[in-house]
Formats: sequence, structure tokens, C-alpha cells
Amino acid sequence: MAHVPAAERRPQLIEAAIDLIARKGVEAASTRAIAAELGVAQATVHYTFGTKRELYGAVIDRLAGEMIDRVCATAPDEAAPGKEGFAESVRLMAWALWDACNERPGRYQVFDELMSYGLRDPDIRETLRAHQYAMERTAADLVTGLAERTGVTLATGTEAIARFFLNGFDGLVTRHLIAGDDVYRADLDRLIDAVIILAFG
Repeated sequence: MAHVPAAERRPQLIEAAIDLIARKGVEAASTRAIAAELGVAQATVHYTFGTKRELYGAVIDRLAGEMIDRVCATAPDEAAPGKEGFAESVRLMAWALWDACNERPGRYQVFDELMSYGLRDPDIRETLRAHQYAMERTAADLVTGLAERTGVTLATGTEAIARFFLNGFDGLVTRHLIAGDDVYRADLDRLIDAVIILAFG
């Protein structure tokens, strides 16, 4: 196989790892198996990432980045003023995140499985902790920007609003993917309603 620069090989290995974990689980995603998935030498994985922790971190970054990009693309540049504009925009962004998870459920499942795996692996846990804080900061920044654009004053800190929403959202998506039951779609609207109540007190 012709030499491929590391900058080009890196995203290929990340996608190979995502595909493998989606099909067989994180325990099956050894560096040897990931290399075989792409048809390269195992040394290529180690050369590109150094450690499995770095590879898993790159997978988490890719999946989280996709979700963040989807929500940010939906965030309105302009919104109707007042609480109604704020609420409508929150609803749009929350549903964009829901759609992103449901359109490619395998990718969300990989993300969820790595989170569970990280509870048993202190190295991966550090990567997950950094990701969790980054997601919360991003969500808080989106809420802050939305409040400024709609001219509203929030009764609750944006960090608390972000944590409340993300905690509820993760549970709803996981249950929806397991059960395949649309009742959880209605529960998302209830969660959004609760977020808006929290925001304004």
C-alpha cells in the first residue's frame, strides 16, 4: 500500500474505529483490529496516535464535534425578542441535536459506549471529563448568546441550564434508541419546557 501522510491517515483511522466499535463494541476495538479494519499495519495506528487513549480521545472529539456543529448551524443569527424568541430558538437547537443523534444512531451509540467504558478506565475518564466540560461550556455559551440576542435576563446561570439540559437529553436519547419508542420524542418537548422554566425562574 502506498504511503499515506499521517494527516490523511488520522481521519481514516478514526472512522475505522467508529465503525468497528459500532458493530462489535469498544472491547473489540484493539489497535490490531482497527488496523485490520482499514487494511494497514498495526504500527500505523501507534505511529498516528501513540496510545489507545489518544485514539479514543480523537473518536470522542470527532463525534462531539459533529453534534456541536449541527447545533451551532441551527442556532439563529437573529431571533424574535423576548421570552418567546428565546424559547423558540432553544427548541430549534434541541431538536437539531435530537435529529443528529437519530439520523446516525450508531455514532451516538459509540459515544455512549465510550462513556461507559471510561468509568472503568481512569485514562479514558480524563478524556471524557474534558469533553464533558467542553460540551457544557459550548451549551452555556449558546444560551448566553441567545439571551443576548433576544434581550432577556435569565434567572438561572447558563452553566446550570446547560448541565440540566444535557443530563436529561442523554437519558432520553439512550432510552429512545433502546426502546425505539416515540414517547421519548414527546418527553424531549417536556424537557425543553422544563429548561425554559429553569431559565426564567
